Amino acid sequence: MNNADKKVAIVTGSSRGIGAAVAQRLAQDGFAVIVNYSGSAAAAAALVQQLIGQGGQALAVQADVSDPAAVRAMFDAAEHAFGGVDVLVNNAGIMVNASIAETDDAGFDRQIAINLKGSFNTLREAAKRLRNGGRIINFSSSVVGMLQPTYGVYAATKAGVEAMTSVLAKELRGKNITVNAIAPGPTATDLFLNGKPQELVERLAKMAPLERLAQPQDIAGAASFLAGADGGWINGQVLRANGGII
Repeated sequence: MNNADKKVAIVTGSSRGIGAAVAQRLAQDGFAVIVNYSGSAAAAAALVQQLIGQGGQALAVQADVSDPAAVRAMFDAAEHAFGGVDVLVNNAGIMVNASIAETDDAGFDRQIAINLKGSFNTLREAAKRLRNGGRIINFSSSVVGMLQPTYGVYAATKAGVEAMTSVLAKELRGKNITVNAIAPGPTATDLFLNGKPQELVERLAKMAPLERLAQPQDIAGAASFLAGADGGWINGQVLRANGGII
């Protein structure tokens, strides 16, 4: 298969965690993958080498999603390397836990810049540049439904992502492009586990009826479904991939 025939996916924030698992799964599904990173160049390069070693096509591209020019350059790089873009997975994001009363301006602004404006930047570019039949997969979070203390600003950014998901799905009428979101619950990534006492991890694992934390591969499977042929009739939806936690 040459580059003109191969489908291409951009996965933001994919040097580690859920993003890396999504990049790996989409590569297994036959996509050429843009492994986007902001600061973890070594991890992104290692993932690219792994994917190429497994017979896939991949390219690491540095871009801060909060910077519109960097996002445009990332799409340019994908088009130059592989001929176009078919799938955007908006995984890049940060979480700063604090009560609303104790949230400082810097923590608020950073979450808005990356989670909300970053998603907007990539959505705006994808709406103009994805090829016919493309898929956009945003990442929300199940905290939008759980609404727990210390998650106020983070949940607000993800609620905004869900709103843009529904609106963009309607705005892309006639282009044969679907727009959906995945809202994971607690997932066993280094980012989630670091700094949490074992008792808290165990309590969070028991919240879902399935009584375990998600693994990154569980979330990657949901992304694979939405990006693949079987997800073609799903549009404007939020898939709460959380084991039944809400």
